Amino acid sequence: MLSIKLLGGAKKSFGADFIPVDLDGITINALLEHLLSIKPKDSITLDTKNLLVAVNGVDSSALDGYDTVLRSDDTVTIIPIIHGGAYKRNQFRICGRSAELFNVGGVPGKNYDFLNSVRKNFPDLILEGVSSKHILGVSHAKKILGVSLFAQRHNSLLSKKLETDILLRFGITTQISDAIKTVGIENHEVFTMIAIGKKPVLDKLCKSLAQFLSPVKFESNSKFVQRQFGITQKHLDSVDSKSPLEDLLAEKAAVLI
Repeated sequence: MLSIKLLGGAKKSFGADFIPVDLDGITINALLEHLLSIKPKDSITLDTKNLLVAVNGVDSSALDGYDTVLRSDDTVTIIPIIHGGAYKRNQFRICGRSAELFNVGGVPGKNYDFLNSVRKNFPDLILEGVSSKHILGVSHAKKILGVSLFAQRHNSLLSKKLETDILLRFGITTQISDAIKTVGIENHEVFTMIAIGKKPVLDKLCKSLAQFLSPVKFESNSKFVQRQFGITQKHLDSVDSKSPLEDLLAEKAAVLI
């Protein structure tokens, strides 16, 4: 029995995120033909020429492409590729280093296992996972990372590891357990993986994560973040800034000791 996981628009095409297929020894091409034959007629079109297909977590392009032969216990993940910027990379420079935010979905309940797996595969990168709900955007992330990198440079990290310091700064706490409870990633459908390192390695990471990347609207998180950290309108009005909430969060992160 093949296990077919459908993400993004593919889920809408079939009205489900999982379809079992009782076939064995068929190619991806044959599987797609089968799926098209059982797709509800009134659902959105599935463009088989613009799909990202992974077999047991491995991009089919790294195998035999659509000629890859599938076995009965394989898990096949299908994600439509929407051209024109469906997923916009969040790349930036901070303290002379390249960094990027990757919004990862499709592994609910296994987010920490997934993050640790990526860490093993990319040991040259600094990687940490944070709840996407607690990030206001690239500018906010840059400010928090700037605080952590400054602390690293001056031997004043809140923890022995830079990754843990980043988590603590986003959670505005010195207690790891509190940070995990507040901004941890365990029970989220989508989380943000923060990566710092050389750009070619970040590009390689982006390619390896392609099947799991999901668009996130950080700008809609402001009210949630305000409530989470008890920041009132009065607090915001007292800050002379174009981005008072970001600056308040960065200030709170910077004064942790």
